[in-house]
Amino acid sequence: MSTSPSPAQDPASPARSLRTERLLLRPVRGGDVPALTRLWTDPDVRRHLGGPVTGPVIRIRQRRIVGAPGFHAVIRAEDGVLLGLVTVEDGGRGGETEVSYQFLPEHWGHGYAREAVGAAVARALEGTPSVVAVTQEANHRSRRLLEAVGLEHAESFVEWDAHQVLYRRRGDRTA
Repeated sequence: MSTSPSPAQDPASPARSLRTERLLLRPVRGGDVPALTRLWTDPDVRRHLGGPVTGPVIRIRQRRIVGAPGFHAVIRAEDGVLLGLVTVEDGGRGGETEVSYQFLPEHWGHGYAREAVGAAVARALEGTPSVVAVTQEANHRSRRLLEAVGLEHAESFVEWDAHQVLYRRRGDRTA
């Protein structure tokens, strides 16, 4: 995986685009909103995220997500198709940088999420000592992805009436 930052840009800037072998992670644009709305309402995507988002919350998200810092539309470079969303939140859980992600089901199983999340974690570690991600204990696919990009199980807890696991990767280790 390679990144191609512009030398004039701050390496830790969450708004900066990021390229990998097959993907472009870039700020969300207005034309992305319909696909992102599918992410928020798809029962399979939302299975381990509390279920589909309700109408009023969707409308708020639709208004706020375009250009919002830390939100990256994941675009397949070869054809410009939006595959999912990766979010990098500085000062997230416990003050650490938190990475989260959602991908449309038709793009699962192709390694896109691993590629995008791995790139986002590597980028985040350029400007912070550690990165965390949380998923439900029952979400085995997400747990495997986090382990594949070098995060390690750090703690377990119950939140939102479900067993959760927190993964962490410190900047001093390589994946």
